[in-house]
Amino acid sequence: MRVLIVNTSEAAGGAAVAAKRLMNALNNHGVKTKMLVRDKQSDDPNVSPLPHYALQHWRFLWERWRIYLALHLRRERLFEIDTACCGADITSTPEFKEADIVHLHWVNQGMLSLKGLRKILDSGKPVVWTMHDAWTATGICHITFDCQRFKRQCGHCPLLPGKGSEGDLSSTVWKRKQRAYQQGNIHFVACSRWLEGEARQSQLLKNQHLTTIPNPIDTRIYRPADTNARQTLGLPEDKRLILFASQRANNPYKGMDYLMEACRIMAEQHPEMRDTTALLIMGGHTEELEASGQLPFETIPLGYINDEQRKVNLYRAADVFALPSLSENLPNTIMESMACGTPAVAFRVGGVPEEIDHLKSGYVAQYRSAEDLARGLYWTLCEADREALSKACVTKVRHRWSEHQVALQYIELYNEALAMKHYL
Repeated sequence: MRVLIVNTSEAAGGAAVAAKRLMNALNNHGVKTKMLVRDKQSDDPNVSPLPHYALQHWRFLWERWRIYLALHLRRERLFEIDTACCGADITSTPEFKEADIVHLHWVNQGMLSLKGLRKILDSGKPVVWTMHDAWTATGICHITFDCQRFKRQCGHCPLLPGKGSEGDLSSTVWKRKQRAYQQGNIHFVACSRWLEGEARQSQLLKNQHLTTIPNPIDTRIYRPADTNARQTLGLPEDKRLILFASQRANNPYKGMDYLMEACRIMAEQHPEMRDTTALLIMGGHTEELEASGQLPFETIPLGYINDEQRKVNLYRAADVFALPSLSENLPNTIMESMACGTPAVAFRVGGVPEEIDHLKSGYVAQYRSAEDLARGLYWTLCEADREALSKACVTKVRHRWSEHQVALQYIELYNEALAMKHYL
C-alpha cells in the first residue's frame, strides 16, 4: 500500500505537524507514505514540494486578491476565509501517480482547488480527507462560532460585508463543494468527536462516510525525563512556571487576554504568587505582550521555536500548560504537554474535553471565564497532587494518541477505502 499525504505546509501550523507525524507513524508501521506540500521546510526525502514554486505563490496571491475584493478591500478577515478557487493539479505529479491512497489534510491558500479535487476523484483513487477545522463542512469559513447556516446551506455569511446575501460568496462556494463531494467517494475523518458531531450536521456531508481518528504523537520524543529541563534552558528554578504557546502569541482566538486577566486575578487573590510565579510565552510577537506591562508575574518571551527538543524541554520545565483558546479542534500542544507529564488548563471548547480529564489530568475551565481559568491554574499549581496529575497525563497519551494506536486506525480505514473502490 502506498499513501500520499497532501498538505499545504510541511511544518507550519497544527495540521502540518499532525500530517507529518502521521506520515512518520505509517512509515514506521510498514506503509510506504510520502507527503506532497506547497511549502517544504526540511530535507526529508519523504516530503516532496510542488513544482514551479513561483506559480504556487501566484495562485496564493490570486485567491487572496479575490477574497480581498469580496471583503470590499478590508484586510480584517482576509485569512479567515478560503474559497479553493485556485490550486495545483497534483494528479500530474509522480507522487500522485504511484499512490494507492490519496490522503488530504489542510489544503487551503492555493494548494488545492475544488477543480483539482474533482480531478483527483476522477482518477478513481480512494480519497481520505482529515478535517483539522470546519472548512470542509462549510462554505468559506474555518471556524463557525455561533453561525448555524452551514447546517442547511451557507449564505448571508457573517464574515462578509453587511453579513452577505442569499447568493453571496459563501453560498457559491458551498454549492461548488456540494457538487464536488457528490462526484466521488470521500472518506472524511475528524480529529475529534466534537468536530465529527459538527460535521454530521452539515448538509454538505450528508450521506458521506465520516469517522473520528485523533492526531498521533511520538511518545519516544514527547515523554517525561529525569533531567533538569529548567537548568538546561536557563529558566528560574525557584518559581512556578506557566507555559503558553501559539504560532502567534497575539492571535485573539488563542485567548491571551483571558490568560492575562486570569493572572491578574490570581495575583490579587494570592499576592505571594507575584514573586513565586513566571509566565513563559512561546510564539511569535511575544515581545509585544511583555512590553505591555499588563502581567503581574515575571514574563519570559521565548519567541517562535522550531527546535523540537527545545519545545520538549519547555513542556518538561513548566508546571502547567495554559491554552485558553476560543476555538479548538484537538490541539497538538495540549497533547504534547500531557505527553511530557505536564497538565494543561484550557477552556471547555471543541475537542479539549476529550484531551483533558477534568481534575484528573488537568482542568477544563468554563468557556470565556477568566475567573474559572484562574481557579484552574491555581488548583493545578498549588492544590492538586502533581505526581498523580502527571501520571494520568502520560497514561492517557500513550493509550489514546501514540503513533501505534493512530496508525492502526488509519491502516484499517485505508483498507476499507480500497475494498470499497473494488466493490464499486
